[in-house]
Amino acid sequence: MRQTFVYNQTMTTDERIKLITRNLEETLTEGELKALIESDTPLKHYIGLEISGKAHVGWVFMMMKIKDLQDAGVKTQILLADWHTWLNKKLDGKLETAKRLARDYFEQALKAAAIVADADPDKINFVLGSELYERMGNDYWALVVKVAKATTIARMIRSTTIMGRKESELSDTAMLIYPAMQSADIFALGVNIAHAGTDQRNVHVVAREAAGELGFKKPVAIHHPLLQGLLPPTLIEDEKGKKVMDMEKAKMSKSKPDSAIFIHDDAETIKRKLNSAYAPEGDIDFNPILDWVKHLIFYAGTQGESLQIQRPEKFGGNITYNSYADLEKDYADKKLHPQDLKMAVADWLIKKLEPARKYFEEPQRKKALEEIERLTKPL
Repeated sequence: MRQTFVYNQTMTTDERIKLITRNLEETLTEGELKALIESDTPLKHYIGLEISGKAHVGWVFMMMKIKDLQDAGVKTQILLADWHTWLNKKLDGKLETAKRLARDYFEQALKAAAIVADADPDKINFVLGSELYERMGNDYWALVVKVAKATTIARMIRSTTIMGRKESELSDTAMLIYPAMQSADIFALGVNIAHAGTDQRNVHVVAREAAGELGFKKPVAIHHPLLQGLLPPTLIEDEKGKKVMDMEKAKMSKSKPDSAIFIHDDAETIKRKLNSAYAPEGDIDFNPILDWVKHLIFYAGTQGESLQIQRPEKFGGNITYNSYADLEKDYADKKLHPQDLKMAVADWLIKKLEPARKYFEEPQRKKALEEIERLTKPL
């Protein structure tokens, strides 16, 4: 079980900042966050998600972050981005499908992921994009235009990578509206903490740069790392010539089912996917199994988590790891075999995800899951 913090008025600013910022890749900026807390401004968060595929374990990691926010006294909310799904031509390309599945599948899957992560789904406000835009009417679309006016064409085009597409893949003008809408969502929801994975950084920069011109305070932007997919990574060189992962190709994807563990996968499927996952012996770089152990099992700052490796005496016997650092060292020294680690992680995931599997046994949720599986089935 993760260590639980109950927010109260005696929690110090530093304690709240530590909870909000731990396990992040980046905070823009910690100084602004401190000033926000010290001003006694109510903290209001949001993260937006396209209605584009099945829920995977990356959602559990995201919900671990949301639990941190809840424990720090932040009001949390999730935008079910049906319009963005339509603009990005996901599912069957119809807005009505995205709108319906946002509530029937996505909201339910997010609640299941929250339960798995020990976050409180009842303390998350789920906002459907189309309902927000209808309620705000012209005021919302005026915000979109104002963001666009405050942003250069070059910046807007660069920001379309948040859609998981390359600039060359833009096929219609509406796709350029996507980043402006995502920025406008922040102001429309009145949030002061904008949350996303690192792949959404560009649009938060757009929102922060446009804020002053629109008469809003810059939102604090927090970015969690993306969990690596289970398939062999594609490596590229960064601007300094260093080998890095192409995260767009390395992340979990519905189009590559074996790259991900979905929260409602059964035990046999989890074992099969983990068994065939990329994990070279002794190699700790770009290793998805170690990445998951670090971020999911040994989520930094929590207490009481451990991972038990079960193996025959001739291979060292059973061993329990209580820290990621010890496990990584043994793996690098080849004292821990990939297959033993895979089996242990599979067992941990099977147990951890059990509440989500049970949650989707309910007939209406199961029906929605079957529909989204059909719509996202690889060709």
